[in-house]
Amino acid sequence: MRFKEEINKRRTFGIISHPDAGKTTLTEKLLLFGGAINEAGAVKSHKIKRGATSDFMEIERQRGISVSTSVLAFNYNERKINILDTPGHKDFAEDTFRTLTAVDSVIVVIDVAKGVEEQTEKLVEVCRMRQIPVIVFINKLDREGKDAFDLLDELEKKLKFNVCPLSFPIGMGYDFQGIYNIWEKNLMLFNQDNKQRISKTVNITDLEDKSLNEFIGEKPSKKLKEEVNIIKEVYPKFNQCDYLSCKQQPVFFGSALNNFGVKELLDCFISIAPSPLPKESIERIINPNELKFSGFVFKIHANMDPKHRDRLAFIKIVSGIFKRNKPYHHVRINKNFKFSSPNAFFAEKKEIVNESYPGDIVGVHDSGNFKIGDSFTEGENINFKGIPSFSPEHFRFINNQDPMKSKQLAKGIDQLMDEGVAQLFILELNGRKIIGTVGALQFEVIQYRLEHEYGAKCSYENINIHKACWVESTEKISNEFIEFKKLKNKFLAKDKSKNLVFLADSSFSLEMTKQKFKSIKFHYKSEF
Repeated sequence: MRFKEEINKRRTFGIISHPDAGKTTLTEKLLLFGGAINEAGAVKSHKIKRGATSDFMEIERQRGISVSTSVLAFNYNERKINILDTPGHKDFAEDTFRTLTAVDSVIVVIDVAKGVEEQTEKLVEVCRMRQIPVIVFINKLDREGKDAFDLLDELEKKLKFNVCPLSFPIGMGYDFQGIYNIWEKNLMLFNQDNKQRISKTVNITDLEDKSLNEFIGEKPSKKLKEEVNIIKEVYPKFNQCDYLSCKQQPVFFGSALNNFGVKELLDCFISIAPSPLPKESIERIINPNELKFSGFVFKIHANMDPKHRDRLAFIKIVSGIFKRNKPYHHVRINKNFKFSSPNAFFAEKKEIVNESYPGDIVGVHDSGNFKIGDSFTEGENINFKGIPSFSPEHFRFINNQDPMKSKQLAKGIDQLMDEGVAQLFILELNGRKIIGTVGALQFEVIQYRLEHEYGAKCSYENINIHKACWVESTEKISNEFIEFKKLKNKFLAKDKSKNLVFLADSSFSLEMTKQKFKSIKFHYKSEF
């Protein structure tokens, strides 16, 4: 009985948005309301040296952007909340796409001034593909922005959402007075001087209540009544089944920086969001209430603590109870592992846990045995689906700047590639190393982390590569395969797993090679 109660307590969700919409700030404020922290760090303020709690990598603090998914957990109103704060920048989208395999629901953050942006559209498409329920939080209401109804229209047109407003703003920017909470039928008044604390709410069950004029004035009061009437007539009533089946998307308004509208979002979220959901594997669908443990690695992070050079694999628990020091079966390499110090997370702070339940994320120490997508079970061969692997779009040679630090550089490259942030290719011809990434900013992150975490300096050199294609040939000794290897020798490399890769220098060259060597298959990802 306790097992089912523990599952029902869990809410595991991701926060996604375009860069600068306020995603990391919202994460901070959810932690603040959850009592997990006493004071939020200002992400972009240079006056405050401490950065956002969830941005624990030094480069994230310097640039004011998240480049890696943070895992945070806290308890709130008898619920165990697991938040995955994801990078918004498109160059780190691969990490976000992978993280979306480990969440049961999503909060999408929209900037009131910018509306729906390109990266948001892409991320929402992934949510739609995976059937992940979505709640929308329209942020930065204390600034001048688009009209609330225009934003709701934009959500419907650009994201194909069926929106259902559960709160609505009273004014905006300089005229912003507060929010009417449709979900709980109360009024929350905004106090400009009360930025870092929580504003008080006023219970107004009926908008015809005369005291409304006293709180916000006659004109805004009249406008609010009209707008709430429009909402009732135009938008559907909230239906939890429709929300859970992705047919309806609730919308909240607020200002995360000013702690405004965040509690309303959190209170509604814990009552309507799904507890851990079944997960599809190649073999069958795994239900969370199955008694036998199963889980999968969705992220690997080297140097969570640079002082200890530790490498952690993040496991999303899908079913059963994960227990410390119990042996679990690693499906890919067919070997059992015991975890003596599994961690639960609060940004970079970790604590050892004895038991974890479906929906929880645990971090286990990894000495190089684990890969993203690996499954763990109590013996059954299960391979979880939907962990994407992208073909890189940017390629550069990586050179060692300090011959005395060759070992550190090799170790650093090896560990950072295992995180899935980039891919390593070693040319067959001369053994030179090529880094391939989805976004160009990744090169800067790799260079920074190699220097500051491993003490190794590197430089890059441009190389003309159009596409990396993994080579599949059933007959490795056929004349055609031997001729292919001979002709394309300078374009062939091995990836980290020693698979053969053809680095085509142009789309024309790739098409001609495909036509010439018809018995050889070329794949845009390594899992084929």
